[in-house]
Amino acid sequence: MGSGVLKYGIIGVGMMGREHLVNLYHLRTEGVAVVAFADPHLPSQQLALQLAHSFSWPLKVFSGHQELLDSGLCDVLVISTPNMTHHRILMDIINHSKPHHVLVEKPLCTTISHCKEVVDAARKRPDILVQVGLEYRYMPPVAKLIEIVRGGNLGRIRMVSIREHRFPFLVKVNNWNRFNINSGGTLVEKCCHFFDLMRLFVGANPVRVMASGAIDVNHKDEIYDGKVPDIIDNAYVIVEFDNGSRGMLDLCMFAEGSKNEQEISVVGDIGKGEAFVPESVVRFGTREEGRNGVQTLKAEDHRIKYDGLHHGSSYLEHLNFLSAIRAKGEKAPSVDLQDGLVSVAMGVAAQLSIEYGRFVTVEEVMNELRL
Repeated sequence: MGSGVLKYGIIGVGMMGREHLVNLYHLRTEGVAVVAFADPHLPSQQLALQLAHSFSWPLKVFSGHQELLDSGLCDVLVISTPNMTHHRILMDIINHSKPHHVLVEKPLCTTISHCKEVVDAARKRPDILVQVGLEYRYMPPVAKLIEIVRGGNLGRIRMVSIREHRFPFLVKVNNWNRFNINSGGTLVEKCCHFFDLMRLFVGANPVRVMASGAIDVNHKDEIYDGKVPDIIDNAYVIVEFDNGSRGMLDLCMFAEGSKNEQEISVVGDIGKGEAFVPESVVRFGTREEGRNGVQTLKAEDHRIKYDGLHHGSSYLEHLNFLSAIRAKGEKAPSVDLQDGLVSVAMGVAAQLSIEYGRFVTVEEVMNELRL
């Protein structure tokens, strides 16, 4: 292994950790190699080792992240463990004597206090880059729509509507994702992606959130250690931004009979754009030209060498983070800790709005005021 190769370690090699392993294998020509992973779950270890063997990558295996940190083997770490473990792992990495750059899966943490603690600690480590895994912004149709918006083609953005109609949550190790206490709640765990996109499209920060949601169909007949899951499976969320723009999320997790899983609509004062995933189609037009002037594009990114579970966005996420690392402090990660914090705050506000039946301000959530 050459001296210029960046050595990666993966903390957590469940489904998403193995997805990162495959993506990094497809980036091997960019001078990266996975050299170690940490996971206490034996079946996950075995599946990851089988993958690594097929790539001819000899990996060192650790049962915990601290042993991996102390080994000194890695330059970059990927955190793909259950949500409720992110805080402790991040704090241990940031406080370690050896600097490691970090890509942490979304959500950053499950609570605002934990997110803020990580943000504050990371400020004291300018030798460490941390990127949050909000990779939906890299999906080719979404990236194309962002480009159209930033190019001014739609004018000043006033409304963003995001619909995700999909399948239920997948089964994870020890069923950790069935309970809000572990995941942060559906609107944190899953929907931080969409709240991040809303902020990108409107170019503003959220002020207050109103939501209605429930657990109506999924997981109601499941019991784990005597407890029934409490994660909601559908919701509507309205977000108001500090520039007067509005966003709306329409989430349904019992909608397998959908042609597209995500449908995004962005409307400005002179035009409208739409993105469809997985069709990978983008449409946009102006008020002046009307329906007959709407253009339809097939969104593609020829840099993608592996589509994986997220239509190539994880590959592009790694490519982007690698570019920031190689810039040696001259380039910040495109999705930073503040992005991670605000996306969690929006999700927490939505969860609380459902619980209390009223608008919840982001200020209340960020300052952890008693509701």
